[in-house]
Amino acid sequence: MAKRQRHTPEQIISKLREAEVKTAKGTAIAQVCKDLAITEQTYHRWRKEYGGMKLDQAKRLKQLEGENARLKRLLADAELDKAILKEAASGKY
Repeated sequence: MAKRQRHTPEQIISKLREAEVKTAKGTAIAQVCKDLAITEQTYHRWRKEYGGMKLDQAKRLKQLEGENARLKRLLADAELDKAILKEAASGKY
């Protein structure tokens, strides 16, 4: 089994633009996906997520998603610390 390749937002947007050009010329989506070395499912998922975006917008989206994940982890850690302190203060240990 081949190792899964992760595409950067820049690569995704360029491949989507290339796919748009090919489909405008009348090429079937299945053939376009084969030429781009991606599955149709990946193509449709990328189109849903990145369709109509410019490169800077995609970069900002990924940056915000990373920041959001980091903040969620910090909140979970803070809640865990709070629960531990509450349990220790109640004397149930």
